[in-house]
Amino acid sequence: MRKIAIVTDSNSGISQMDAEKIGVFVLPMPFTIDGKEYFEGINLTVDGFYEMLENDADIYTSQPAPEAVTKLWDDILKEYDEIVHIPMSSGLSGACQTAWMLSQEYDGKVQVVDNQRISVTQRQSVLDALELTKRDKSAEEIKNILEADKMNSSIYIMMDTLKYLKKGGRITPSAAALGALLKIKPVLQIQGEKLDSFAKARTSSQGRSIMVNSMKNDETNRFDNRIHLCVAHSHNEEAALAFKEDLKDIFPDTDIYVGELSLSVSCHIGPGALALACSQKMDYDNV
Repeated sequence: MRKIAIVTDSNSGISQMDAEKIGVFVLPMPFTIDGKEYFEGINLTVDGFYEMLENDADIYTSQPAPEAVTKLWDDILKEYDEIVHIPMSSGLSGACQTAWMLSQEYDGKVQVVDNQRISVTQRQSVLDALELTKRDKSAEEIKNILEADKMNSSIYIMMDTLKYLKKGGRITPSAAALGALLKIKPVLQIQGEKLDSFAKARTSSQGRSIMVNSMKNDETNRFDNRIHLCVAHSHNEEAALAFKEDLKDIFPDTDIYVGELSLSVSCHIGPGALALACSQKMDYDNV
């Protein structure tokens, strides 16, 4: 039986400690904050990130250096036969394309997955890949299965502030001022490649209702009532846990995972966001 390693990046929300527990490898994503380089989960904690974000630090995301990627792969291949590398969505970062280019030098031993996932849905892809290794699937087979499954996920995000969209130039200052005046809480979506506008809510309660109704529609009409459900947040754990309790009555037969939104997403939307996400359950024995 071949020995296959699963590699992802810290956008998946999998910490270095959790990675060790479940048996995967996590490449820390780099951030430049006020001119200094930090690595998520290494010298940048979640609390530290949000403290600097809320203090208006200049924060830029970047992709891992090529040498950091290949060094990790080289070290892993001393003990493993093949690698399945699951980076964040190619629609949100160039890291996926860079990893694919680097993998061409590895004679098929490294398979880079472009299944357009991020945060908690990317995490689920990692768990799916782990399960597929137990079915003795090759790295190439796992890559193909995950990519065929790429559209079988949804993320809806209700933002608490427009400040960071304005700061990043994604909306105009006048639109941000009007939104703040009207107390609009935008609901964004990630369906595949990118972060898009989905709806506008006037209250948090209305925003949660929009996300729940959209997820119920996805569950029934897209995912055959077979979903892994997740509540995600940006430094808003108390609200996320309360939301989970509300969801238990709406999705009574579904386990609900609560986790942090990727810091790469959070730096664009700010703290206080609440998200509802799902991935369709995979039939591991029939893929």
